[in-house]
Amino acid sequence: MKKITTIILLLITACLCPAQDAQLEAAKKKIESKDFTGAKADLTKIITANPRNKFALNMRGLAQISLNDFYGAIGDFNFALEVDSTYSEALNNRGEAKMALGDDEGAILDFDKAIKFNSKYTEAYSNRGLARYNVEDLQGAYFDFSKALELGPADADKYFNRGVVKSELGEFVSAIDDYTKSIELDKTDPGLYNYRGVAHYNVGNLDLAIADYNEAIKLDPKDAQTYENRAIAKGAKENFKEALEDYSRAIELNPEDPETLNLRGVTKYNLDDHDGAIADYTKAIELDGSNPVYFDNRALSKTEKGDNPGAIEDYSASIELYPSDPETYYQRALVKLTMNNKYDACLDFKRAEDLGSVEAKAAIKKNCK
Repeated sequence: MKKITTIILLLITACLCPAQDAQLEAAKKKIESKDFTGAKADLTKIITANPRNKFALNMRGLAQISLNDFYGAIGDFNFALEVDSTYSEALNNRGEAKMALGDDEGAILDFDKAIKFNSKYTEAYSNRGLARYNVEDLQGAYFDFSKALELGPADADKYFNRGVVKSELGEFVSAIDDYTKSIELDKTDPGLYNYRGVAHYNVGNLDLAIADYNEAIKLDPKDAQTYENRAIAKGAKENFKEALEDYSRAIELNPEDPETLNLRGVTKYNLDDHDGAIADYTKAIELDGSNPVYFDNRALSKTEKGDNPGAIEDYSASIELYPSDPETYYQRALVKLTMNNKYDACLDFKRAEDLGSVEAKAAIKKNCK
């Protein structure tokens, strides 16, 4: 199961300033109706007439963010801040644009200033939490999401974001509480059930995890990751046949994921379908030949089929990719022993022992006299 790798950005609010005149109000309504091009044109006219209208500059920046012109947006926020360096909304919005460009450190500086000038700015705390999460400052993100919830109003995103951080900090029980509150506020998001399912899995609540994955699949039957997650939980319950069905469905939806193929191979191994397992490992290796685990797993199935030369070939490929794994040397030594190649087997046992294998040390005493 792949780790989680991102949190979705909070939606940008349409306007954080009071309408100054009829033109600003009209532009605001266009932003609210998602006519960002029309809003930009209207705001440009206002700015041409008054280049120091910070509200119009801020609003045009928001329109440009929605049009994916992040550099243009930052330019507008810069001009607004030249007019008023304490304009917290422009600082927050500039931070969002910087985040969209991958400049999380620069965004954090903007959110810091936004909060300095408005200590109760909920959105700035949420956004800073996202940026801190992106730079792996999990404790900082935890604080910011908690502060955003304290200031309110509570919403599903805030609880979800904090739940993700808690999960990555290993606080799965507390994360489940946050995911549950998020679900109470939004029962239509399959991702919330999926994430809670992962948290349940990590504390050993396999049935609850499967129940959450079931709900997520009802809401979105085409998400490969949820099928894979459910398969992992079913495999942990040794329900390998149903796990196999879920892995197969995940592969149908995403046939280019080598890890899912590897996991299905492991399931087939547990069902004594070694030909099927080898086929899956082979496909995984074709997609990613840099992962030694796939070679190790294929070697195990080849050993079960009596293909000892093939197993040694795979263990050797694994060692070439990751030469410091004692287990691979140990397993290769066992295969060599079955082939009556005691000398080479003892060399592998010795290498495994040097790398810290207790089993290899015992094997040397028994076989290498």
